[in-house]
Amino acid sequence: MDLEFYEPAEAAALMRCTEAWLREGAASGKFPHVCWGKGKIIFTSEHIAEIARLREVPVHAGSTPQERLIGTRARRRLAPVSNQQT
Repeated sequence: MDLEFYEPAEAAALMRCTEAWLREGAASGKFPHVCWGKGKIIFTSEHIAEIARLREVPVHAGSTPQERLIGTRARRRLAPVSNQQT
C-alpha cells in the first residue's frame, strides 16, 4: 500500500495552506478525508492530490498565464515603475 496518512497540520504544511482552511473544507464536505476514532480528521496522499485538482484554475482561451495566475495587488507590484526616483 502506497498511501501516506497526514494530520491536518502536516497536510497544511505540505500544501502550503492553513490548517483551518483544510479543516473547514473537510467539515463542509468540500474536501475528501477520513475520520478515525472520535472524529479525528486524516488526509491521505490521494486526498491531498484530489484537493489540489479540485482547486485548480483552468486556463481560459485568450488569457495569458500571468493574467490568470496573479491578482490585482501582484500586478501592481510587478508593473514597471514610471516615476522611479534615482
